[in-house]
Amino acid sequence: MAQSNPPFMSGVPELLLLRLLDQQEMYGYELVRSVRTITDEAISLGEGVIYPALHTLERSGALKSRRKTVGGRTRVYYSLTGKGRTRLEKLANDWRRIQGGVETALETAVNA
Repeated sequence: MAQSNPPFMSGVPELLLLRLLDQQEMYGYELVRSVRTITDEAISLGEGVIYPALHTLERSGALKSRRKTVGGRTRVYYSLTGKGRTRLEKLANDWRRIQGGVETALETAVNA
C-alpha cells in the first residue's frame, strides 16, 4: 500500500547517517564530511542537522556512542546497533521504492 505522504525527504539525513555508520564508527564532523563525499557533493548536511539526528537516533536505540580522546581532544564516536541496522534496512527499502516510482514517472509519457 503506497503512502500518501512518504517522509523520504525528512528521512534522508537519517538514512545517510545509518548507512555510513553501518560501515564503521565515526564522529560528528567526520560524518558531515563523509555525507558530502558519498553523495558527490550533491548533499551537504551541516552540524545543525547531523548532531540532532545523531542524538535522536541514539535516544531511539539505533546508535550507541562512546567518548574517545584523539590528539588531546575528546570526540564522541557513534556506531550502529542491531536496532539501527533494522532501521537502515527499512529506510533503504522505502527509498528504493520511492526512487523507482519517481524514475517510472519521469520515463513515462503522460497523455494530457
